[in-house]
Amino acid sequence: MKKILLSALLMGAMLSLNAQSKYDHYYTDLPIEIERVQEVKFPATALNIAQFGAVPDGKTDCTKAFAAAIDSVSKMGGGHVIVPRGVWKTGPIVLKSNIDLHLKKGATILGSENKELYVQKDNPRDGSKKCDALIRASKCENVGITGKGVIDGQGFIWRPIKEKKVVRDGGLQDVWNEALALGGTLKQDDKTYRIWYPFNLNSELGIPNIAATPEAQEKMRPTLVNIIDSKNVVIEGVTIRNSPKLHLVPTRIKNLIVENVTIDCPWWAQNGDAIDPGNVQVALIAGCNVSCGDDGLCMKGGAGQKGVDAGPQRDFLICNDTVYRAHGGFVIGSEYSGGMQRIIVKDCMFDGTDIGCRFKSAPGRGGWCEDIYCQNIVMKNIREAAFLFQSGYADRAAGGRGATDSDDKSKFFPEWSNFTFRNITCVNARKAVEMEGMKGLPVHNILFDGVNWYGTREGMTIDYAEDITFQNCIMTPQLTNEIKHCKDLKWDGSPLE
Repeated sequence: MKKILLSALLMGAMLSLNAQSKYDHYYTDLPIEIERVQEVKFPATALNIAQFGAVPDGKTDCTKAFAAAIDSVSKMGGGHVIVPRGVWKTGPIVLKSNIDLHLKKGATILGSENKELYVQKDNPRDGSKKCDALIRASKCENVGITGKGVIDGQGFIWRPIKEKKVVRDGGLQDVWNEALALGGTLKQDDKTYRIWYPFNLNSELGIPNIAATPEAQEKMRPTLVNIIDSKNVVIEGVTIRNSPKLHLVPTRIKNLIVENVTIDCPWWAQNGDAIDPGNVQVALIAGCNVSCGDDGLCMKGGAGQKGVDAGPQRDFLICNDTVYRAHGGFVIGSEYSGGMQRIIVKDCMFDGTDIGCRFKSAPGRGGWCEDIYCQNIVMKNIREAAFLFQSGYADRAAGGRGATDSDDKSKFFPEWSNFTFRNITCVNARKAVEMEGMKGLPVHNILFDGVNWYGTREGMTIDYAEDITFQNCIMTPQLTNEIKHCKDLKWDGSPLE
């Protein structure tokens, strides 16, 4: 009896603690119960990077000062490394357990243009040269990047630029001219258009090559913030912008909080994904504003057996977020072999994205989905499809022909199922829905409930799908649909044709 009473008291204490969480207000009106994030706390100790010789002039290399400040706070048991107002140029920063990198309002961490600083000194995995992220942590517990400041990766001097994208499609001749003024290397993208690589830049810029060819250097572009194999991570309040490649990549994290973060880079930035969590368990992404050069809020789950071994991406709440320019607003894939489980997206707006909800994968990279809910979402000015399911996605690198890049195409097939889309309004999309399943593995068990399309120019294209239900939906105007290899498609109880 005493053991039972003690267990009850402990459970009551846990419930009381959860009720006082600063994040509880996000977990209201959910379609299913999910595990909630827990607050990440740090010791009160605080040291300023200026105490360690950092100079806020945007020119002085502060790499050693950041490292010294982090080491000092770590030896004191953890706390806050303060980045005050000013522009602080640095190479890669390595965070440690119990460290909060806190950027004051008016502070900018500026990634150094010295690419040599980013090159990994030892890479035993495959012998190829790779670059470290500007800010990274590995195998840590209690890690924070907080405040009102900016993290700027100076991505322009890293990224290739497609003339077809910026000049023909975007009308941005000034961007192309700015690139040419830096020197660099031009190669043909097709018969008409070229690709500019930031390789062999003008010598007076002092920006070295770090590979033998433009293509090899392009593959070395670093992410901006990368935290892996860690527990209790909070990214809060900061602006993360202009990455050489991906912006925020938390991977294999338990208990992740990304709140009130701004991600900003040009829409034409190659591979400029905003937030790419991979194989993360228990996460909150709330109140964020995103405008980027690739996918906005993108769920990853690893490719092949490595993704399976890392476990599913699970217990996610994505809410009160706004995505502007991006390839997709809410995205799964292309790699998600570990699976997706209990993911809720609610009270968000996608305005000007190429696709609203984008689910893309291919054999060798696919996985399973369970309890995926998207609700109370507004989409506006969607350039392509409001909803896209794609089982034959090919990832095309700059200058590449397009390959699925899978480790084993004979297995790890994408299974798109168990999605609920509820109370969604879409205004001015080119297409309402596009579904591309696979023979023998159709897109299936998808519910659209109270989804309304207004001003859509094309209807639905559905190939290899079954058990797709539309109820309480409106499409104005009514449009012709193209349906092949499907069964059990219903619109308010009637077969969809």
